[in-house]
Amino acid sequence: MQCVILAAGNGKRLRPLTEDKPKQLVTVHGKPLIDYIVEALPSAIDELIIVVGYRGDMIREYCGEIFHGKRVTYIDQFVAEGTARALWLCKDLLKGRFLFMFGDDIHGREDLARAVSFVRSILVSSVTSPEKFGIVVRNPDGTLGLMIEKPEHAPSNCASTGAMVLDDHIFEFEPQTPVGDEYYLTEVIERYAQKYPIAVVEQNLWIPIGYPEDITKAETLLSVYKRI
Repeated sequence: MQCVILAAGNGKRLRPLTEDKPKQLVTVHGKPLIDYIVEALPSAIDELIIVVGYRGDMIREYCGEIFHGKRVTYIDQFVAEGTARALWLCKDLLKGRFLFMFGDDIHGREDLARAVSFVRSILVSSVTSPEKFGIVVRNPDGTLGLMIEKPEHAPSNCASTGAMVLDDHIFEFEPQTPVGDEYYLTEVIERYAQKYPIAVVEQNLWIPIGYPEDITKAETLLSVYKRI
């Protein structure tokens, strides 16, 4: 099974930590974020497709062709056109089901294992500031109904953590609605889910890394969860 990891962003919010490196190489307890991400992947994942951009050469050098026992293919995203465009760059490499993740969040190993047990799934977590996240609304049967990006008036506090099990049917739904110059996966996933049901899976451990202060929070949480 393949895993797509988006790692092309320039990490502006994480500066000054990202002034000379991509955010995937910023360390938590002395270990780069990319290690936490890949170490948590289920054993079913045997290939990584990493989309690189800012300081991509450093990620290539660090991860190499085999990283934590998994083959690595790199895709360059030279222009920041959003998460949907980043996934579409991988279209010709993807076959069947795959795991999709952002390259700056730490996920629990057990959560990812539960996610891949479903044909298609999206991991979610309850948040206190839903206006900052992509918010998920469930159908009565527990599958994904709506996804709303950073709503002013959120219909729930259930946020997507960015980790999803998708399949190549998603490429039937071309990105349509740009926000500025970027195309995001939110509207694509919503249309995709209408035809191909996506299970909504509650997540126990999710540590988003967006700002320098999040590093300290992550180190505290990982100590509690004994993940260091």
